Amino acid sequence: MYKGSSTFLKGTQSANPHNDYSQHYVDTGQRPQNFIRDAGIQDRFEEYPKLKELIRLKEKHLQERATPPTYLKCDLETFDLKSIDIKFDVIYVNPPLEEYHRRAAGVVINQKPWEWEDVLKLEVENIGSPRSFVFIWCGAAEGLDWGRRCLRKWGYRRCEDICWIKTNFKSPGHITYLESSSVLQHCKEHCLMGIKGTVRRSVDTDFIHSNVDIDLVITDDLPGAEKPMELFNIIEHFCLGRKRLHLFGDDAAIRPGWLTLGPDLSSSNYSRETYKAYFEKPEDSVLGYQNEIEVLRPKSP
Repeated sequence: MYKGSSTFLKGTQSANPHNDYSQHYVDTGQRPQNFIRDAGIQDRFEEYPKLKELIRLKEKHLQERATPPTYLKCDLETFDLKSIDIKFDVIYVNPPLEEYHRRAAGVVINQKPWEWEDVLKLEVENIGSPRSFVFIWCGAAEGLDWGRRCLRKWGYRRCEDICWIKTNFKSPGHITYLESSSVLQHCKEHCLMGIKGTVRRSVDTDFIHSNVDIDLVITDDLPGAEKPMELFNIIEHFCLGRKRLHLFGDDAAIRPGWLTLGPDLSSSNYSRETYKAYFEKPEDSVLGYQNEIEVLRPKSP
């Protein structure tokens, strides 16, 4: 196996080593994205004290205004989403796609795979508020086209693509998933974001705060259909609506401020009357105004 990089220095008129991340991957198995600086959420804002303080204030505000963690074990193929009788501001969809099972190299995934035709049948259009957002994980292959179809069917317009770039710090050179029909292997996944209604970033500041986070998540690969928890932070920092629904959640994804539905939950604590009582007053629908956050947050023209 070739171990040197001297060949790549010929003709450069330089004896200094170059940052040849592709060759470094061949030599060591470490993906180029492993070397992106300040990728982790813990140290991303170290050089930006105002943004760091903004995130701290937002997290504190979210904790103070979050509804208790609420969850319901149910079969989403037969469950009537309209029975919840709530119009949600945010709907987060993380289906256990057939793609994850197809490319699992001997890894056992204890979830029934969903075809995209079945995801399309979910009646998300009946539970979104007039101004609301959908976030749907689409995998890395045919799911991008199917994700767009789902958004159109549910009454949403695609407005953003959040990309999960997968590092391999913990297991360099090891490939967890293999695409049998591809020479090059995927090391990213996409989460499409859809919008319903009219939301203007410079006007509707009671409902959204733009430009707080980036549209990239950079973490190590995770097993099965598991996704980075950082996406929850991105959603919560962006949308100030308090009615948040997570479809296909499990016990690890139960979170304050969210109603979690899915067949992989071990128990339920959901009561329709109790949950609706959290939003009885009009001011209960959003997190509310805080002057410190308003001063620090990035403004849109």
